[in-house]
Amino acid sequence: MFNLRWAEEGGFPASDRGAAYGDGLFETIRMHGNRGVLLSRHLDRMVRDAGRLGIPVSLTDLRKACTAAINRYYDRFINQQTDGDWVLKLTLTRGEGGRGYRPGPGVRPNLMVSAGPMPEAPPVAYGVAVDLSPVPLMVNPLLAGIKSLNRLEQVMAAREIEGDLFEVIMSDSAGNLVEGTRTNLLLKMSEGWVTPPARNLAVAGVLRQWVLERLRARGELVVERAVSIGDVLGADCRGLYLLNSVIGVVPARSLAGQDLPVDDGLATIFNPLELLE
Repeated sequence: MFNLRWAEEGGFPASDRGAAYGDGLFETIRMHGNRGVLLSRHLDRMVRDAGRLGIPVSLTDLRKACTAAINRYYDRFINQQTDGDWVLKLTLTRGEGGRGYRPGPGVRPNLMVSAGPMPEAPPVAYGVAVDLSPVPLMVNPLLAGIKSLNRLEQVMAAREIEGDLFEVIMSDSAGNLVEGTRTNLLLKMSEGWVTPPARNLAVAGVLRQWVLERLRARGELVVERAVSIGDVLGADCRGLYLLNSVIGVVPARSLAGQDLPVDDGLATIFNPLELLE
């Protein structure tokens, strides 16, 4: 069991290992009223990835925390937003204790719960402008895919996002495109769909996995492999999509100033109101 904390009541203590060392992970969930988009997948991922970090947490306890959060925040956002959309964030840390990096004995996890308004919806019909980040993304295989609190590379890259720029894409040491600061990538090619493999990702998004499953269920070819700049800017490219479970499926209209084909067709298979739990 964890210590349940509310962000508006002070959040984590200064001695929390998440604040000191990034020793934890988080989930950001799109809510509509009292239900969440792909809620089970978010909670399952937190339990699974917390286990990889050696932080004990149960699905039952997380669901109880979500129920408490809905009871606490529901009226606030329903009253402020006519569409009832809001964002729930769960931040789980190993807890307090231990001098230096080594955790102390009997450390009890902390779960901080916070809520906020939905971000402004991107222009899906017209696509968004995307650029390349000079900040390299080095994914530790031990932490691949985990939405951990260690996000300094993304913070440095996101500082470049300004003006009409919606996102920047980060590359690995070989120059292959990996992901955006807050989005996964999916490329539509003439022969099918291509996306970087989960083992190479800093964050393996729940929407990414849901979309891949949906496409394969429809009989479409989906290949997980390295994605080069040439793939995106080449003649076989039919569209580049950015995936994020809060903002949805967003087509890119340009990459580094070069126009891309824009097709909002993929967005039509993602209706968040059909994925509420």
